[in-house]
Amino acid sequence: MKKLTTAEYSTLNIVQKLLYNIWRFLCAIPTTAISIGKGAWNGIAGFFKGLGFEVVDTINTFRKGDWKTRVSFFIMGFGNISRGQILRGIMLLLFQIGYVVYMILPDLDGLPGGFSGGLYRLKKFTTLGDVVPGEQYDPILDTYIRVDGDNSFDILLYGILTILLCFVFVFLWRVNVKQNKIAQELLAKGKKLPKAKDDIKNLLDGQFHKTLLSLPLIGITCFTVLPIIFMIFVAFTNYGGKYDGYSNLFTWVGLDNFKELFNMGGSDSNLANAFGRILGWTMVWAVLATFTNYFLGILVAMLINKKGVKLKKLWRGILVLTIAIPQFVSLLYVSKLFAANGLVNSFLMNMGWTDAAIDFWGTPEIGRVLVVIINIWIGIPYLMLMATGILMNIPADMYESAKIDGASGFQQFTKITLPYMMFVTGPYLLTSFIGNINNFNVMFLLTGGSIPNPELSTSGGSATDYDLLITWIYSMVTGVTSNYKLSAVIAIMIFVVVATLSVIVYNVMPSTRNEEDFQ
Repeated sequence: MKKLTTAEYSTLNIVQKLLYNIWRFLCAIPTTAISIGKGAWNGIAGFFKGLGFEVVDTINTFRKGDWKTRVSFFIMGFGNISRGQILRGIMLLLFQIGYVVYMILPDLDGLPGGFSGGLYRLKKFTTLGDVVPGEQYDPILDTYIRVDGDNSFDILLYGILTILLCFVFVFLWRVNVKQNKIAQELLAKGKKLPKAKDDIKNLLDGQFHKTLLSLPLIGITCFTVLPIIFMIFVAFTNYGGKYDGYSNLFTWVGLDNFKELFNMGGSDSNLANAFGRILGWTMVWAVLATFTNYFLGILVAMLINKKGVKLKKLWRGILVLTIAIPQFVSLLYVSKLFAANGLVNSFLMNMGWTDAAIDFWGTPEIGRVLVVIINIWIGIPYLMLMATGILMNIPADMYESAKIDGASGFQQFTKITLPYMMFVTGPYLLTSFIGNINNFNVMFLLTGGSIPNPELSTSGGSATDYDLLITWIYSMVTGVTSNYKLSAVIAIMIFVVVATLSVIVYNVMPSTRNEEDFQ
C-alpha cells in the first residue's frame, strides 16, 4: 500500500481511514525502532567520545599546568586556595578529606549500627555478606543468646551509596582540574579571578536557577533515582521471604530470576504463563480505560457545550463531584454495591429480575467489563474539563466554513474537532495510557478481595483474573513469600514495555510530527 496524498486520503470512508492509519502506524514501527537504535548508538558513541576528550584534556592540563595546578591533582582545592579562591578551595579540600577518611575507615563495631568505611562496604558488596547470624553462650545469663551477623539489605544499600559517592568524587575531582585550568588561563591573560563574594553573588543572581533547582535535584536523586537503582540490583539477587538478608543472607544470582520469569530453565514452569496472561490483560485494560474515557469525555464536553443546552454549570458540577470525593472512598463504596449481598443484587432480586445473587466479582467476564464501566464514571469528568477548554479554542470560522461546504456534524467532528483534540492532547493521551498500565487504585480497591485463580498460582504467590502487573507485584511483596526479587524483575519489565511504547508512540503522534499543521 502506497502513501496517500491529502486529496486521496480525503476520499476514503471512516473505516478505510482507520485501516490506513493503522497500516501507517505499523509501518512506522520498524523505522522508528531503527531511528531509536541509531539514536542510542550515537548517544553511546557520543558518551565515549566525550569521555575520551575529558581524559585527553585532563592529561594536557597536567602537562601544561604550573606547579599549583599539578599539586591540585592530588590535593583538591590547593590551586584555588593558593590563587586566592579560598571558599572554593576549602569546600573541595573538605570533601576530599571526608571522602578519603570514609573510604579507609575499618569496620567499627563499637559505634551504633557498626559504622564501616567505603572500602569495607565495597568488599562486602561483592558477596552481600558472609557472616551468618548464630548463637553464643552468655555465662552471666547462663544461656545462649543470638549474635547478629551481616545484614545483606544494609550491605546492598550502603554499597550502592558508596559507588555513587565514588562517581561524585570523580566528578568533583574533574571540576577541580577544570577550575585550575581556567584560573591559570585567566591569570595568564592578566584578568582577575572571582573571589568568594563574587561566587556567592553569582549563585544568587546569574546562576540562581542552579541554586533554586539544587534542592529538588537532591530530592529526586534520594527518593526517585536511588530506589530505582536499588530495585534494579535487587532483581539480580535472591532477596525474598526465605532470604530476608537478616536471619538468612541473600546473595547475587545473576540472570536466574529473568530466566525463571521467561521459563528458561527456572523451577516454576507456570510463571511465564501467568506473566503473559497478566501482561495481556494489563495492555487490554490500559487501551480500554484510556480510549473509553478519552472519547466519551470529549462527547460529554461537546454535549454540554452545545448551543441551547441549559444549566451547563449544573451538569459540569455534577460530574466534578466524582473528583471532589476521595477516590478510595467512592471505589470501595461501589465495590460493596456490587457484592453478593450488596444493594445492586438486592434490587435485582426484589424486582424479580433474578432468582439468585449475581457474583459480579467472582465472574471475570462480568467483573472486567464492570471495572471498565466504573473507570469511565471516574475518568470522564477529567476529560470533560480538559476538552471543554480545548473546544472553546477551536476557531468558530472553521465550523462555519465546513457548514457552508455541506459537511455534516459527524464530518465536522472527524475533520475538525477530533484532529485538533488529538493534536493538543496527544502527549496527555500517552501519559494517560502509561498511567492506566500502573493504575493500582481502581483495580485493587474494586477487586482486592477477589478469589485467586489457581491457573495463575506461581512461586511468587497467587494472582486473580483482575490483577494488573502492578497489583501482582503488590501481592508478591505483601504475601507470605515476600518475593522481592521477582517483583523487581517484573517492575523492570514494566519499564521496558512502557518505555518502548512511549518512544514509538511519541515519535509517530501528530503533536510531534506535524506541529505546523495547527499553528
